[in-house]
Amino acid sequence: MKYASIDIGTNTLRLLVADGLADGNIRPLAYRRAITRLGGRYSEGCIDKYAAERTFNAILEFKKVMDEYRVEKTIAVATSVVRRAKNKDWFVSEVTKRTGIGVSVISGDEEGRLSLLGVMTVVGGEKDRLIMDIGGGSTEFILARGAVISGIWSMEMGVVHLAENFLKSDPPADCEIERMDREIRAVIRNLKKTMKGSGIAVEEYSERNGAEIVGTAGTITTLAAMDQDITEYDRGRINNYILSIDRMRAIWNNLVRLTLKERERILTLEKGREDLIIPGSLIALAAMDSFGFSSMRVSDAGLLEGVILNELRLT
Repeated sequence: MKYASIDIGTNTLRLLVADGLADGNIRPLAYRRAITRLGGRYSEGCIDKYAAERTFNAILEFKKVMDEYRVEKTIAVATSVVRRAKNKDWFVSEVTKRTGIGVSVISGDEEGRLSLLGVMTVVGGEKDRLIMDIGGGSTEFILARGAVISGIWSMEMGVVHLAENFLKSDPPADCEIERMDREIRAVIRNLKKTMKGSGIAVEEYSERNGAEIVGTAGTITTLAAMDQDITEYDRGRINNYILSIDRMRAIWNNLVRLTLKERERILTLEKGREDLIIPGSLIALAAMDSFGFSSMRVSDAGLLEGVILNELRLT
């Protein structure tokens, strides 16, 4: 049976078409993504009508791919920006009216659980891990041993809102970067405090104790592509790539000095992510510093794969 999963994110809209296999695994057939920035110009807690229009049109383009592959079941999920929006009911009903696709608005915890299912298709094994999913409207942190979850925390710290709230100069002024960095590190301090309050021995999830950090979603995969000088995106070269904190800092130090136009000319930097790579990199660096990791394993797989795998388990 052919499945399609759609991830309606704050910045990026993504599609996966895959065969569901008898053993409960999946075989990917097609992958598409479009940066629609649904969470852009997020005014008074509402999704902007122009951003919504871009997203509706992109879903219609996805439908053409799904029709080409004769998809039999589609599961579409919406994350941070939709779950917080005052006009989310309008948005969800409009997607269905225009495309015929129903949308489930999932919680941060559910997003983390499904993302881990997808990540495990890449990393495998029983190692202790901190999985970090940096999104446009929120960032999910999952502590797990293999596929067994110790805790999931969804933090309202996303790259779209950070960029719009802090980055006013071009290139960014030092004071803007410092303010944004303070905000990010305060969120991570609160995260660790909450983890400890839940009875989690946070220090066990560190490189020193044999754990690893795994990064998924656009910021991390873009950094991995930039580090390898990949101009045509190749998921095979991204999955399980080890990205060192020193290389991440070097990429960051270069990017933050450039204007938006200069970043647009970098072929390895995904189009539409030229401003978002700044807060995204800061989140990754701050998390690695705080939890004690010198390198990060990269997973291109995550929520999209997890959505289909979860459906296979339910059928």
